[in-house]
Formats: sequence, C-alpha cells, structure tokens
Amino acid sequence: MANSLPTEFDVVVIGTGLPESILAAACSRSGQRVLHLDSRSYYGGNWASFSFSGLLSWLKEYQQNSDIGEEGSTAWQDLIYETEEAITLCRKDETIQHTEVFCYASQDVNDNIEETDVLQKSPSWVASSTLIKPLDSACLSEETHPLYVSSYEMSAKDTTKNNGEVTDAAETLVKEYCRYKTYKHTVSDGAKDETKPILEDNSDPPKRNRITYSQIVKEGRKFNIDLVSKLLYSQGLLIDLLIKSNVSRYAEFKNVTRILAFREGKVEQVPCSRADIFNSKDLTMVEKRMLMKFLTFCLDYEQHPDEYQAFVQSSFSEYLKTKKLTPNLQHFVLHSIAMMSDSPCTTIDGLKATKNFLQCLGRFGNTPFLLPLYGQGEIPQCFCRMCAVFGGIYCLRHKVQCLVVDKESGRCKAIIDHFGRRISAKYFIVEDSYLSEETCLNVQYKQISRAVLITDQSVLKAESDQQISVLIVPPVEPGACAVRITELCSSTMTCMKDTYLVHLTCSSSKTAREDLESVVKKLFTPYAETEIDKEELKKPRLLWALYFNMRDSSGVSRSSYNGLPSNVYVCTGPDCGLGSEHAVKQAETLFREIFPSEEFCPPPPNPEDIFFDGDDKQPEPSGTSNIVMAKLESSEGSKNLESPGKHLQN
Repeated sequence: MANSLPTEFDVVVIGTGLPESILAAACSRSGQRVLHLDSRSYYGGNWASFSFSGLLSWLKEYQQNSDIGEEGSTAWQDLIYETEEAITLCRKDETIQHTEVFCYASQDVNDNIEETDVLQKSPSWVASSTLIKPLDSACLSEETHPLYVSSYEMSAKDTTKNNGEVTDAAETLVKEYCRYKTYKHTVSDGAKDETKPILEDNSDPPKRNRITYSQIVKEGRKFNIDLVSKLLYSQGLLIDLLIKSNVSRYAEFKNVTRILAFREGKVEQVPCSRADIFNSKDLTMVEKRMLMKFLTFCLDYEQHPDEYQAFVQSSFSEYLKTKKLTPNLQHFVLHSIAMMSDSPCTTIDGLKATKNFLQCLGRFGNTPFLLPLYGQGEIPQCFCRMCAVFGGIYCLRHKVQCLVVDKESGRCKAIIDHFGRRISAKYFIVEDSYLSEETCLNVQYKQISRAVLITDQSVLKAESDQQISVLIVPPVEPGACAVRITELCSSTMTCMKDTYLVHLTCSSSKTAREDLESVVKKLFTPYAETEIDKEELKKPRLLWALYFNMRDSSGVSRSSYNGLPSNVYVCTGPDCGLGSEHAVKQAETLFREIFPSEEFCPPPPNPEDIFFDGDDKQPEPSGTSNIVMAKLESSEGSKNLESPGKHLQN
C-alpha cells in the first residue's frame, strides 16, 4: 500500500493534533494536495481520547521507551545527495513524563482474573508506567505496514468510532495493579454487555453501588479518556470555526451543567445567569444585588475606564476588594467566573475573563461551556475528515526519518520516511514533539500536571446524577497555581454507568502527583473494603487514578528552534488553558503565512453546485453522483439520530 502513495504534494503535515488537523483541513479546502502523517497508530497526538484498555496500551508505549520498528527502517544517510543536508526528526515521543497509576477499586474474587508476578520491590499502591508489561508487537496491529486513507477511503467508522484507541487487541492484554498485586484480565467478545452494580453488604448508610476493577475493565469501551482536558467557550474561536466550516456536523456536543466553587473545605454551586443569582439560596438579597451590579459593569467595562484605571497595575483580587463585594462574592468572581489565580491575574485580565464568561452565557445553555461527546479527541478527527473530504491523504503508523534541505536555497524540499521513500512538497508543517533534541536545544518548555480519576459519585450531589461540572480549587500557598477540575458523567459517553470521570489540570511546579495529590485527598477518599469514618463517607470514592506531566510548548517562538528552513512551520502541543483558543489562533496564523491570499476554512460548497469534468456533456442520473461529502453526511446522519448530543448552529 505504501508503494502506491504519491511522491509529490503541496503540503506535508506531520502530526494529527488539533492545530495540525485544522491546518490540514484548511489547506485541503483551499485546493492544496495534502499528505497528513502520524507515527502513532491513532489520531490526535496529545489531544487524543482513549478507551480504558487503549489508555493502558498508551502507557505501555511510553514504558517501552524504545524505537519500535526502527530495525526495519531504511538508512536515510545513503539517500541524501551532496547538494542536500538532512534535519533528523525525533524517533520517540518525550512529551509525557512521570506517569503513575493507582488502583483503589477492589477485585472481585469470582471474576476470571489471573494473578501474575509482582514486580514491585516495596509495598505500594503505585504502579508507574515502568511497571506495566509491554504489549506484544503482534497485538498492536493486524498489519505491519502503514495505512493511508484518501478522500474516498475515510469512513465515519474509521475516525470517530476509533476515539484514539490504540488497538482492539489490547482488550485481551489489560493488566494493572491493585493494591500490592498485579492482575491480568481476559475480555471475551461478549464483554460488551452491561454489568449490573452489586450492592455492598454493609448496611450502614449511605449505600453505594460497588464498583470493582474487573467491572471497569469489562466496560472499558464505554470510557473515552482525554489526555488533555479542554472545554469549548460557546462564543469562542473553536466554536465559530466549527460552525463556519461546517465541521460541526461531524460531532455532537453537550452543555456543561454547572460551575462549582471550593471554599472553606466545601463545594458549592456558583450562580451564573440572572435567574441563577436570584434563585440562589446561598446568597443574601444584598449579595445578589451587589453581584448583579458588578457583573453588569463587567459586560461593558471598557466604557467606564475611570472605574478601574487606578488599578491597572494591581491584581484582580485587590481590585475586587475595592468594589465592596463580600469575601464570598470575591471568591466566586475570581475563581469560578474569571477562573483566575490570585497573583498572576491583573485587573485587566480579570475583567476580560469575566466579560468573556458572561458573553458566552445563554448561547447554547445557562453555562458558557460545551464539550464534545466521546471526548476531546473527536475534534481533531473532525477536521481530519474535512481534509479527507477535499482530497487529503492520511497515513497512520508512518514514521518520518528526516527533512531534506537544499543547501543552495536553504528550503526544505522533501521528507524521507522509514521505507526510505522520498516525498516532495512545497510546505511542511511539523508538530513540536517530532523535532529532535538538537533542533530544540535552546527551547525552554513548561509542563502541565494532569490527573485522571474514576470515581463512584459526584463531588456535589444533585437531584440528577447526570451533571457535568467545572470546579476551580484555589491555591493554598501564595504564588501557587489553582487546580482546574472537570467532572464528566456517563451521558457524555466518556465513562461507564454509575461512575464519573474527573480531570485535574494545573501548571507544573513538581511532578503531577506532587502537584495534585493534595487536592485529590481533599475531595475524594480512596475506595476501601472496610469503611472509614462518616465524614469521609460523604466524599466520592476514588476507584482508579492516573498522574502524568505533559509538555506545554505553547509559549515557544519559532526563533527558539535551531536551523529550521523558512518553509517548515511548527505547531505546538496543548496548553494549560481551559479553551482551545491558542490552537485555533496558531493554525489560522500559520495558514495566512503560507497562503496569504486564501480564505481560512471557508464554508463548504453546496453539493448541488459541484460539477465534475464532463458533467455538462453527459449528466449523471439523479442519485449516482460520487460526491464524497454527501456520502459522509449520510453516514453521520444515521449516527446523529441515535445520539443524545446536539449539533451546533448559528
């Protein structure tokens, strides 16, 4: 199949993260011949979403920390001419560090679980990525050659249903640590049936459904676990781009149902809209009037510079104290509406964030945020599909060994893949993680601390158990970063029934576990067979946890990279922000640099207005047109009828 791949393109894109996928779609839409490559076996890169078994397989890939498949690669050194030089690319992804896995859920002795050797030298509940047995290479794919998909080959099943899962065969090799032991579980084809929760024998209230680790494994396909936790502002750049380009038809979305605050050791719901404020029982009438007055001012604060001009150099928290807001309201505005920390947030930044929050209210619901069903990894795949619709070609598991640079012009002219095949192009777009250590020698990266938790109930109980919540936990120490928490219920198609998927994110100062474990202990209690005191019983029980650090390359300028040709453009990975504004801005900026006269992701043409060569001579009968877009729309429509989500419209 690789032999049939064309050798000349207009644009070669390496990496399938969000900014690269947007760029590939924009280039393909403007009529460019696009080749989109990824050395991974899944779409999205660090923006991907995984099933539970897929996530464990992803961890194993990092644990191996070796160049898989490099033995069969053709030596590129012999393929470089005297008039050329090569820029080698990184052979392994080093953007994820300090992975640690905790399993707190009990193991049902009646389940078909095979206990294996314990590799830990000292008793611990921790199972880091280095303790997970690697997958056998034969299980990674039924085929060892790369796949490439053209516009007529990419189907809905191949993209959105994949959800970034590394391999279906990984289901049979799920292996994880519980307490001091390691378990191996084999899942049969019939494991898709729902497992009914078993009630605990303990008669002491409150009674909860008993979730075992084997249940999580069996229901693993119902999880869609994001590597990066993001939400979509309803008036944000990504929403506008999805609607403008009509890519939104490939995905479905849900509203975030509530904004929460953590104050004095308690979780409270924050009133957002006018109706919420006046219906709130946590605020006095005076506080309601004060809050409404301040929020009204924030909506057009630029028109009243005299109100804040004297505090431009002050922090937003200091400014809030001058507005006669109670400590309760100050906390709500700072951490749950502006979603800022104390020290780094200036008055102008806080007012802008508050205005943005308020402007996003009401467009799709009573909170400012949306999230895609089936995980954040759906969004890059949607743009990949748009690229394929307009002729883009996709190759997963396709490694690129080097960029070939012409010495005389200093421009990149081609790439050499692991087959030794030379592919020429005019422009090259590379994701930061593919660049070698030599190229990134002067780059200073930041880090993001991430935690993914599986719990048995919400951090704040409500009448409905299908709540989607955002919570900001303020820093305990001055100068520290706040921790952002996103809690997802099963209706988001990201976790199994009777569980919640919880994402924690903050800027790194230490390892992810050191940064986030204190917050986890405040809000959750580890699952235990023997129940503990009643105060701890009120907290959700923690069933499983993953900690890891992710590289944040969003603040790196192009000048920091060594020796990049002028026609090679770099896309960065996910940033620490709540939205995806940086990725959209970067994609649009790079597109305008490459094609200044082209429109960025214009609306697709009406299929009825598309004419093929020869249509005017011999028109085709109705219903026989081979328009790819219509075919994709049809396949998507069947899915949309069954999904609980909704589509975006102007």
